[in-house]
Amino acid sequence: MTTSVDRVAGPAPARRPPGVLRRLRKDWWIYLFLLPTVLGYGAYTVYPLVASWWFALLDWPGFADQGTFVGIENFERLVADDLFWNSFRNSLVFLVCAVPLRVGLALVLALLLNRRNTPFKGFLRTLYFLPVVTTGAIIGVAFTLLLDAGGPISLALVESGLLDSPVNFVADTGTSLFSGAAVWVWKWLGITMIYWLAALQTIPQEVHEAAMIDGAGPGREFVHITLPLLIPFLVIITLIDTVGALNVFDLLYTLTAGGPAFSSEVIEIFIFRTAFGATVPQLGYASAAAVLFGLITMGIAVAQALGVRWARRATGAMR
Repeated sequence: MTTSVDRVAGPAPARRPPGVLRRLRKDWWIYLFLLPTVLGYGAYTVYPLVASWWFALLDWPGFADQGTFVGIENFERLVADDLFWNSFRNSLVFLVCAVPLRVGLALVLALLLNRRNTPFKGFLRTLYFLPVVTTGAIIGVAFTLLLDAGGPISLALVESGLLDSPVNFVADTGTSLFSGAAVWVWKWLGITMIYWLAALQTIPQEVHEAAMIDGAGPGREFVHITLPLLIPFLVIITLIDTVGALNVFDLLYTLTAGGPAFSSEVIEIFIFRTAFGATVPQLGYASAAAVLFGLITMGIAVAQALGVRWARRATGAMR
């Protein structure tokens, strides 16, 4: 029963959330533990990122206390630099060759490991995932030996008749970049497989059972049921792998060092060589290349965010 006092008083006013300063005073110890991470991130990520934009406007070899301001001259040099466009083209070739191969092979493995009657599924998942947790530099050094003319891969191809003579895959201008792409796919195949397995497990089992009752074979079920439901995830996984394909410095540098004759030099190796590998370092010029590379990566990240938003809407519409 509502009394006249209740009607006059009305509902109790909502409590205002505590202010920022009050929360800081109350939970100061939490922020104290976060302080080393914040300082390290600011010193080694945020500051170099911001500083590179300023360095891109300087003619600075890195030895002097300060460089000479040249405006957009470094960017104009980049536009006319054949080696920069060669590295840009190599990055695109690497991306176009490696990303579809990684996404496709990982999907095939995920489909096989998602089947109920596949034996040793846990062991195979671990086996495919092991290269992911191995350092890229170590894999690059190991495959330098494996892909050598006297290595087991070249000798096995000669013995099988696929090659007439041994080939050093990482020292040949026609195969070095593609060899790097193949090693990169092998290293990161496991993580993409995990993405696909997670996507496959979002499809209700009742859908597969209904397809079997209707007489659909494995091929028709995949084409008409599984694949349409996986398209939103395909967009997300492809964009994630695309960003990864632009960050291959450690693996490709230890494998080919951008050679021979710049045939496998991607943008990251071009930046490193210009900044630290040249006889006279050109940190300002390398920073300009890094800024352009960052803008390209940023554009892909924006596309990834839009793709994730579209995928969520598409997935919600299918349910």
